[in-house]
Amino acid sequence: MSTESIKIAIEGVGCVGGFGCGHTAFVSALQQGYAKAQLEEKVHPDGSAFLPALLADTSRLTDFVARRALRRIDHYARMALLGGYLALEDAGVPSSACEKLGVIVASGYGATTTTINFLDSVIDNGDSYASPTNFSNSVHNVAAAYLSMQLQALGPSLTVSQFELSICAALQSAVCWLEQGRVDKVLIGAVDERNALLNDYCWQRSAASDGANTQIAPFDYRRQSAIAGEGAAFLLLSRRDDNTSCGNTPYGYITGLDSGRCTPAQLAADSTAADVLVLGADGQLATADSYSRLAADLGEVLPLVSCAPCYGSLPTGQAFDLIAAALMLRDQCVYGVAAGSKQLVNSPLRTISALKFAPDGQFGQITLSSQAGVYA
Repeated sequence: MSTESIKIAIEGVGCVGGFGCGHTAFVSALQQGYAKAQLEEKVHPDGSAFLPALLADTSRLTDFVARRALRRIDHYARMALLGGYLALEDAGVPSSACEKLGVIVASGYGATTTTINFLDSVIDNGDSYASPTNFSNSVHNVAAAYLSMQLQALGPSLTVSQFELSICAALQSAVCWLEQGRVDKVLIGAVDERNALLNDYCWQRSAASDGANTQIAPFDYRRQSAIAGEGAAFLLLSRRDDNTSCGNTPYGYITGLDSGRCTPAQLAADSTAADVLVLGADGQLATADSYSRLAADLGEVLPLVSCAPCYGSLPTGQAFDLIAAALMLRDQCVYGVAAGSKQLVNSPLRTISALKFAPDGQFGQITLSSQAGVYA
């Protein structure tokens, strides 16, 4: 990456998930502290069970794309399309003005459901009669490709998959594109789909002893309380130069991006400059120890919140945390589930960090600021 310093502004946000559609619905869920999960029946060899899930409804996509064009597009790509269109609508950018738009989609699971459906069609019908529609929708870049085609975006298109660190890796590429002047704006987001085979298997393996959870308990580090979630969260980013005054007032600016490995104690020391720290704790025992140690090292120094009970447990949940942080900066109000008794609002909110741990101890941290700070 070039050493030139630039300012990355968030012009618009769009999201869909178990909380509903759009950032207004997301704020309502954040104010409540959780979204109500649906119970889905899953038949296991040893009997049936009702498993909770936070599922997304993409019916509003027909406001942006003709029904005819959606016939062969699966649920995974529809969520990405809806999230992207909502972000453009929020920024006031017409879909007809996206020639120099770059598109980056981050995903942990990718098009797993459609891939499994394609494999099932091969097993059931043989190679000659396998589903061509499922095959075309199973390629890794399908969501980004649909976005680029529908928007007539002529900029580069990319899909990044690094599980919990996918959105951090995607942001690195977005910054490069804007810094190099390859695009005017970048539509960057994350999408993950609940897959019954994967999630129900994991639930049976790790959470069956706890019974069906009805709500994620992000700061109860002693038990598995994760509830499978799905959805899409997109942001429209642009480069702001010192002499740039046109365009809408941004939600905030990305002023820090870091990932890799370090101890929770080191992270705690580096995070104290923020006014609020949004943790990606989503009820998974695999990462509970890292979040627990970080919270212990921070003590009552910094307010800690989690937004996962509103969108569920999914690899790219940090994208939803970024949108939550942007909305907090806009509204000057702290949303989500708070940890401890630290006073959440005792000064103007200027800087919010979103932190996500992976099970192997790696982390990704993104910092948003209300002022036009410099991203270096």
